[in-house]
Amino acid sequence: MSTQGETAKKPPAQPVTVVKAKQSLGSRIAAIVSGSVLRVFLVVVGLFWLVPTLGLMLGSLRTTQDMSESGWWKVFGKPSQLTFENYSNLLEDETITDSILTSVSITVPATLLVVVIGSLAGYAFAWMEFPGRDWWFLGVVGLLVVPVQVALLPVAKLFGEIGIFESTTGVVLFHTAFGLPFAIFLLRNFFAEIPRELLEAARLDGAGELRLFLRVVMPLGAPAIASLGIFQFLWVWNDMLIALIFADAGSPPITVALQQQVRFFGDNVQILAPGAFISMVIPLAVFFAFQRQFVSGVMAGAVK
Repeated sequence: MSTQGETAKKPPAQPVTVVKAKQSLGSRIAAIVSGSVLRVFLVVVGLFWLVPTLGLMLGSLRTTQDMSESGWWKVFGKPSQLTFENYSNLLEDETITDSILTSVSITVPATLLVVVIGSLAGYAFAWMEFPGRDWWFLGVVGLLVVPVQVALLPVAKLFGEIGIFESTTGVVLFHTAFGLPFAIFLLRNFFAEIPRELLEAARLDGAGELRLFLRVVMPLGAPAIASLGIFQFLWVWNDMLIALIFADAGSPPITVALQQQVRFFGDNVQILAPGAFISMVIPLAVFFAFQRQFVSGVMAGAVK
């Protein structure tokens, strides 16, 4: 009875009043900007950013006479100006077609070598014990700050002595050598985030280092490896400095071939425009093909 009386004497529960903190003017502005206004602004910036690409694409689909008489935007009023004649002429130009094949023969091996060697070295620096491992890694990091221009003359002299100057092999080796420091640094840091327990469990199951690398580390490191492959492909494909010095003058890559065509801009603009567009589309296709892996690799270290 006393318990029930004490319970009856308890005052009723008071409603809890939630006091909202007053937002400052800066906070309100930030909330507005981070919403729809920011999205609209980014869309507008993206559209303006694509204007040169759109102009190049439409310009490559117009005849030389149309391009000399008016700007590329006139095509919206006269769609009949669009033609694929320029691309037909491009395919008949052996200089441009050979240069595209040369770019492929340089870019693909240089990318594959950097990815394979960088992956193996990154795994070794992350999970294998050997004398001077940390000092060797510091040396690799130090190579990141060495500019390419410093090595042009010494490497050119070395390639001349061993007989690979002005050859595709020399360009591939140069790009591979200067791409490895970044590759090793990137992949070593990514592989180091793999849980040690996972690797120890694989070792207990009898997996050797090579099998552990192929079956465990490589699948987990696919985002970082894809990001590295995209970076390397874009760098090698768009390079012109190394190609001008080390590539064969008789069979240059597409960047050098287009640079040579610019000197005769008035006579061959019908070839220059589609050639430049193809040179831009190929790396874009590679990027969009591995876009998901690229974003995963870039964001890999942002979330623990």
